[in-house]
Amino acid sequence: MSTINHQALEQLQYVTELTELIRAKSSPSPEEVEDSSEFVSFFPDFIWSVRDFTLELKSNGLPITEDEYLENALKLIPGRNPKVQMSNLPRECIRHFFPKRKCFVFDRPTNDKELLANIENVTETQLDPNFQEQTKNFCSYVFSQARTKTLREGITVTGKRLGTLVVTYVDAINSGAVPCLENAVTTLAQLENSAAVQKAAAHYSEQMAQRVRLPTDTLQELLDLHAACEREAIEIFMEHSFKDENQEFQKKLVEILKNKKENILLQNEEASAKYCQAKLDQLSTALMESISAGIFSVSGGHKLYLETKERIERDYWQVPRKGVKANEVFQRFLQSQAAIEKSILQSDKALTDGEKAMREEQARKQAAEKEQELLQQQLQEQQLQMEAQERSLQENIIQLKEKLERERENAIREQKMMLEHKLKVQEELLKDGFKKKSEEMNAEINHLKNIIDGPRNDDTPWIAKVLDKLGNDLILVLSIPGKLICHAAKCLGSLSENK
Repeated sequence: MSTINHQALEQLQYVTELTELIRAKSSPSPEEVEDSSEFVSFFPDFIWSVRDFTLELKSNGLPITEDEYLENALKLIPGRNPKVQMSNLPRECIRHFFPKRKCFVFDRPTNDKELLANIENVTETQLDPNFQEQTKNFCSYVFSQARTKTLREGITVTGKRLGTLVVTYVDAINSGAVPCLENAVTTLAQLENSAAVQKAAAHYSEQMAQRVRLPTDTLQELLDLHAACEREAIEIFMEHSFKDENQEFQKKLVEILKNKKENILLQNEEASAKYCQAKLDQLSTALMESISAGIFSVSGGHKLYLETKERIERDYWQVPRKGVKANEVFQRFLQSQAAIEKSILQSDKALTDGEKAMREEQARKQAAEKEQELLQQQLQEQQLQMEAQERSLQENIIQLKEKLERERENAIREQKMMLEHKLKVQEELLKDGFKKKSEEMNAEINHLKNIIDGPRNDDTPWIAKVLDKLGNDLILVLSIPGKLICHAAKCLGSLSENK
């Protein structure tokens, strides 16, 4: 109210107790400086609103801005006595913890005493125009420029996440502990990552149900649809997950999607087998009736039987979208006809024994060729499935690599922002004559410089390690056979080299 004065600053005494009321890390290592230095990376912007402002925005007779008015109020008071130091403490904390500070001053809503006495019923048009303009500017700034609430490592706090955090903090306070940001984020990550897995898996199921029409014409068609939906599912997981230690949740998602894919592959095979069998039953009805009627049990009956069977085969292969079981179903049909064909052949009096032996041998060769074709198809499908598993491995690695690199860039940006802020605070302290306080900041500044200039930021072997470990784990999850592991390892190596 009215001005920013000593009393107003004293009322912000809680800000001086932040280092005792909250911790950034659960167990900082002994060589690390006080972890309160990290508060600046996730604390919100600082906005001081002054109601019923009674002063002129001037300093030494010259006009100043609202922000300059706030910065003047936060300047440290020279002197060493305890009273001065107590007065400076909230000023120091505000300057130390909040790099972005903003001030808004508001005139009285109206100078009409009667309206003020009944202010809750006053319409907006009855308010002072200056007050309306000030309010508009204030709201515009909050909505357009004040940054979104975040946690350490730039994790955005949504309404749902805030609810979880509140429960975590209150539980910690009720137990007599100091709320810890790192522990809270870990608790939050467990819930959010589990939800991210479910969201990604649900998207995969929904998209596959929309895009896949069973049976698919080929296995490759189904695997391509799977790859597209899987890619989208991984993107959703990456977007909604954070702090996934050892990629445990990502591995869960991989296993879930693998199981869903295998289930769809099975459904595709069943749909194909059912459809092919129905079509074959329909096409072979006349043949089966002719066999039962003894139509082929005559002289020349074997030739007539072969012509009928060949016509069925020709018509069968003209049926569209039979799917992956087309060969297998037709092969079973041929096997079911083998004994009947042999009987018709042996009873055909138009053929000599030599011709019968020759035709029987020809039938055996054709059957062996069909068996070989079926075996070849099955081997090709196994190869396609192994290649699909390898694509899954690579997709997971590529997307994780991109995410880790984004997080690394964000972390470096945050650290540079913190360093820039601390250097500015140090410079202001030195300029205002507080040399000792300025020198006391050297430890924090050097610590930040070491982090920024350290190997973790210059080079990224840690990313390569994470990706290599994930790759090895996923080889087991995806059951990628040994002969593909070497190829996968080469791909992993090339990814690591490109970092």
